[in-house]
Amino acid sequence: MMMTDHHTRGLKTRRLKIGFAVLIVAALAGCGGADVEYSYPRSGAGGVPTYEKKESVFGEGGLTLFENQGAAAQTSGGGGGIGVNSFLWRASLDTVSFMPLQSADPFGGVILTDWYAPPDAAQERFKVNIFILDRALRSDGVRAKVFKQQRGADGGWADARANDQLDRQLEDAILTRARELRIQNPLKAK
Repeated sequence: MMMTDHHTRGLKTRRLKIGFAVLIVAALAGCGGADVEYSYPRSGAGGVPTYEKKESVFGEGGLTLFENQGAAAQTSGGGGGIGVNSFLWRASLDTVSFMPLQSADPFGGVILTDWYAPPDAAQERFKVNIFILDRALRSDGVRAKVFKQQRGADGGWADARANDQLDRQLEDAILTRARELRIQNPLKAK
Protein backbone atom coordinates (compact mmCIF):
# COMPACT_ATOMS: atom_id res chain seq x y z
CA MET A 1 0.00 0.00 0.00
CA MET A 2 2.83 2.31 0.68
CA MET A 3 3.98 1.99 -2.92
CA THR A 4 0.56 3.07 -4.20
CA ASP A 5 0.34 6.07 -1.86
CA HIS A 6 3.83 7.26 -2.89
CA HIS A 7 2.98 6.67 -6.56
CA THR A 8 -0.25 8.71 -6.19
CA ARG A 9 1.61 11.62 -4.58
CA GLY A 10 4.21 11.58 -7.35
CA LEU A 11 1.46 11.60 -9.97
CA LYS A 12 -0.31 14.52 -8.27
CA THR A 13 2.96 16.47 -8.05
CA ARG A 14 3.67 15.83 -11.72
CA ARG A 15 0.15 16.98 -12.69
CA LEU A 16 0.58 20.16 -10.63
CA LYS A 17 3.90 20.91 -12.34
CA ILE A 18 2.41 20.36 -15.79
CA GLY A 19 -0.64 22.47 -14.92
CA PHE A 20 1.58 25.25 -13.60
CA ALA A 21 3.73 25.14 -16.76
CA VAL A 22 0.60 25.37 -18.98
CA LEU A 23 -0.63 28.31 -16.91
CA ILE A 24 2.69 30.16 -17.36
CA VAL A 25 2.73 29.52 -21.11
CA ALA A 26 -0.86 30.75 -21.43
CA ALA A 27 -0.07 33.89 -19.42
CA LEU A 28 3.00 34.64 -21.56
CA ALA A 29 1.06 34.04 -24.77
CA GLY A 30 -1.54 36.58 -23.62
CA CYS A 31 1.14 39.26 -23.25
CA GLY A 32 1.98 39.33 -26.94
CA GLY A 33 -1.18 41.01 -28.20
CA ALA A 34 -0.60 44.57 -27.01
CA ASP A 35 -0.15 47.11 -29.81
CA VAL A 36 2.34 49.66 -28.52
CA GLU A 37 3.59 52.55 -30.62
CA TYR A 38 6.93 53.98 -29.67
CA SER A 39 7.63 57.50 -30.82
CA TYR A 40 11.06 58.90 -30.08
CA PRO A 41 12.18 62.42 -31.01
CA ARG A 42 14.44 62.80 -34.02
CA SER A 43 16.73 65.69 -34.78
CA GLY A 44 14.99 68.16 -37.01
CA ALA A 45 16.18 71.42 -38.51
CA GLY A 46 18.53 73.26 -36.20
CA GLY A 47 18.92 70.29 -33.88
CA VAL A 48 15.40 70.69 -32.45
CA PRO A 49 13.78 67.32 -31.65
CA THR A 50 10.76 66.42 -33.74
CA TYR A 51 8.27 63.54 -33.65
CA GLU A 52 7.51 63.60 -37.37
CA LYS A 53 7.62 60.26 -39.15
CA LYS A 54 9.58 59.91 -42.36
CA GLU A 55 7.73 58.64 -45.38
CA SER A 56 9.06 56.98 -48.48
CA VAL A 57 7.72 55.38 -51.65
CA PHE A 58 7.49 52.06 -49.80
CA GLY A 59 5.43 53.40 -46.91
CA GLU A 60 6.30 54.75 -43.51
CA GLY A 61 10.02 54.31 -42.75
CA GLY A 62 10.56 51.77 -45.52
CA LEU A 63 13.52 51.49 -47.92
CA THR A 64 15.06 54.96 -47.95
CA LEU A 65 18.35 54.45 -49.75
CA PHE A 66 19.68 57.95 -50.26
CA GLU A 67 18.25 60.20 -47.64
CA ASN A 68 18.97 63.92 -47.54
CA GLN A 69 18.85 64.89 -43.91
CA GLY A 70 19.82 68.49 -44.47
CA ALA A 71 22.56 70.59 -42.96
CA ALA A 72 22.14 69.18 -39.44
CA ALA A 73 23.23 65.70 -40.51
CA GLN A 74 26.05 67.05 -42.62
CA THR A 75 27.52 69.09 -39.80
CA SER A 76 27.27 66.25 -37.30
CA GLY A 77 28.64 63.66 -39.70
CA GLY A 78 25.97 61.21 -38.58
CA GLY A 79 24.67 59.77 -41.82
CA GLY A 80 21.87 57.26 -42.12
CA GLY A 81 24.29 54.33 -42.46
CA ILE A 82 25.72 54.09 -38.94
CA GLY A 83 24.45 54.92 -35.47
CA VAL A 84 27.34 57.14 -34.40
CA ASN A 85 29.26 60.12 -35.75
CA SER A 86 30.79 58.99 -39.03
CA PHE A 87 33.87 61.21 -38.65
CA LEU A 88 34.67 59.79 -35.21
CA TRP A 89 34.01 56.25 -36.47
CA ARG A 90 36.30 56.55 -39.47
CA ALA A 91 38.96 58.43 -37.48
CA SER A 92 38.94 55.68 -34.84
CA LEU A 93 39.40 52.97 -37.45
CA ASP A 94 42.17 54.99 -39.16
CA THR A 95 43.96 55.57 -35.87
CA VAL A 96 44.09 51.90 -34.85
CA SER A 97 44.46 50.52 -38.38
CA PHE A 98 47.88 49.04 -37.53
CA MET A 99 46.28 46.78 -34.89
CA PRO A 100 44.21 43.67 -35.68
CA LEU A 101 40.48 44.25 -35.15
CA GLN A 102 38.59 41.86 -32.93
CA SER A 103 35.18 43.52 -33.27
CA ALA A 104 33.68 46.66 -34.80
CA ASP A 105 30.03 47.64 -34.25
CA PRO A 106 29.11 50.84 -36.16
CA PHE A 107 25.60 50.95 -34.70
CA GLY A 108 26.72 50.67 -31.08
CA GLY A 109 29.91 52.65 -31.64
CA VAL A 110 32.28 50.03 -30.22
CA ILE A 111 35.68 49.09 -31.66
CA LEU A 112 37.72 46.36 -29.97
CA THR A 113 41.20 45.46 -31.15
CA ASP A 114 43.06 42.23 -30.56
CA TRP A 115 46.44 42.17 -28.81
CA TYR A 116 49.24 43.89 -30.70
CA ALA A 117 52.96 43.66 -29.88
CA PRO A 118 55.02 46.55 -31.28
CA PRO A 119 58.04 45.34 -33.29
CA ASP A 120 60.46 47.29 -31.10
CA ALA A 121 59.02 45.97 -27.81
CA ALA A 122 58.37 42.25 -28.15
CA GLN A 123 58.04 41.80 -24.37
CA GLU A 124 54.83 43.84 -24.15
CA ARG A 125 51.57 43.99 -26.03
CA PHE A 126 48.56 46.30 -26.13
CA LYS A 127 44.82 46.05 -26.69
CA VAL A 128 42.45 48.98 -27.29
CA ASN A 129 38.72 49.47 -26.68
CA ILE A 130 37.13 52.54 -28.29
CA PHE A 131 33.62 53.77 -27.54
CA ILE A 132 31.95 56.45 -29.66
CA LEU A 133 29.33 58.01 -27.43
CA ASP A 134 27.61 60.64 -29.57
CA ARG A 135 26.36 61.41 -33.06
CA ALA A 136 27.95 64.85 -32.85
CA LEU A 137 31.63 65.58 -33.43
CA ARG A 138 32.53 66.60 -29.88
CA SER A 139 35.55 66.12 -27.68
CA ASP A 140 33.53 64.05 -25.19
CA GLY A 141 32.08 61.92 -27.99
CA VAL A 142 34.85 59.32 -27.88
CA ARG A 143 36.42 57.28 -25.07
CA ALA A 144 39.43 55.01 -25.41
CA LYS A 145 40.91 52.48 -23.02
CA VAL A 146 44.35 50.96 -23.54
CA PHE A 147 45.23 47.63 -21.91
CA LYS A 148 48.79 46.39 -21.53
CA GLN A 149 50.39 43.01 -20.85
CA GLN A 150 54.03 42.07 -20.30
CA ARG A 151 55.72 38.76 -20.98
CA GLY A 152 56.86 37.06 -17.81
CA ALA A 153 59.96 34.92 -17.24
CA ASP A 154 57.88 31.79 -17.91
CA GLY A 155 56.85 33.15 -21.34
CA GLY A 156 53.23 33.82 -20.32
CA TRP A 157 51.49 37.17 -20.51
CA ALA A 158 50.56 39.05 -17.34
CA ASP A 159 48.44 42.19 -17.04
CA ALA A 160 50.42 45.36 -16.43
CA ARG A 161 49.28 48.84 -15.58
CA ALA A 162 49.02 50.96 -18.71
CA ASN A 163 49.87 54.63 -18.52
CA ASP A 164 46.63 56.62 -18.17
CA GLN A 165 48.10 59.19 -20.56
CA LEU A 166 47.82 56.62 -23.35
CA ASP A 167 44.03 56.75 -23.15
CA ARG A 168 43.97 60.54 -23.53
CA GLN A 169 46.63 60.53 -26.25
CA LEU A 170 44.63 58.01 -28.25
CA GLU A 171 41.43 60.04 -27.82
CA ASP A 172 43.28 63.18 -28.95
CA ALA A 173 44.67 61.39 -32.01
CA ILE A 174 41.17 60.20 -32.94
CA LEU A 175 39.71 63.70 -32.50
CA THR A 176 42.50 65.26 -34.58
CA ARG A 177 41.90 62.76 -37.39
CA ALA A 178 38.12 63.31 -37.16
CA ARG A 179 38.61 67.07 -37.55
CA GLU A 180 40.82 66.46 -40.59
CA LEU A 181 38.13 64.26 -42.13
CA ARG A 182 35.50 66.90 -41.35
CA ILE A 183 37.54 69.60 -43.11
CA GLN A 184 38.03 67.33 -46.14
CA ASN A 185 34.27 66.56 -46.35
CA PRO A 186 32.88 68.26 -49.50
CA LEU A 187 29.30 68.18 -48.10
CA LYS A 188 30.03 70.28 -45.03
CA ALA A 189 27.67 73.12 -44.19
CA LYS A 190 28.87 76.63 -44.93
